[in-house]
Amino acid sequence: MSDAAPRRRGRPRRSPDDAGPGARERILQAARDEFAERGYDKTSVRGIAKAAGVDAALVHHYFGTKDDVFAAAIEMSFEPALVLPAVLGQGKDGIGERLARYFIGVWENPATRAPLLAVVRSALTNETAAKVLRTFVLRRLLERIAAELDVPDPTFRAELAASHMVGIAILRYVIKAEPLASVDPEKIIEMVAPTLQRYLTEA
Repeated sequence: MSDAAPRRRGRPRRSPDDAGPGARERILQAARDEFAERGYDKTSVRGIAKAAGVDAALVHHYFGTKDDVFAAAIEMSFEPALVLPAVLGQGKDGIGERLARYFIGVWENPATRAPLLAVVRSALTNETAAKVLRTFVLRRLLERIAAELDVPDPTFRAELAASHMVGIAILRYVIKAEPLASVDPEKIIEMVAPTLQRYLTEA
């Protein structure tokens, strides 16, 4: 008969660093990497936890469900809290160009493009991922911008702007349709900005 103490059930013991000040950031970065590499369907909370070096309960503690982690990974790339003042702060004039420049800039940056590609690809094949992306793009970004501008039909305007920019993202970065995939980003901004301006400001 063994003298070893019986194994205790319950939450696994973590090292002091697991729940330390950087735990949330590690989880979020791991989530973004996992979604980028595996897509929405094949990513799990357990897998995110393993990649972050924590247990799954801590992921749930900070973010809740897999959908919540997915939404947080999207927000990490777009950083809406930072972009809204920059886009809105200079008034209505030029908002179309500022929004186009911001959106294209996010996609042109390799550090943010990879997870966004995973987000879009997941949204094209998974309704749950699509719902999370719709909610984020409309509620957290474009609808808030349109509402701040105090124009009629802000939700409709936000959807028009979203459809325009997401369409560009799919054709340029996912499908890589030519010549759009190779054209200078400044050319895209120049062509798109007046349309976004009209969507968001004209009565």
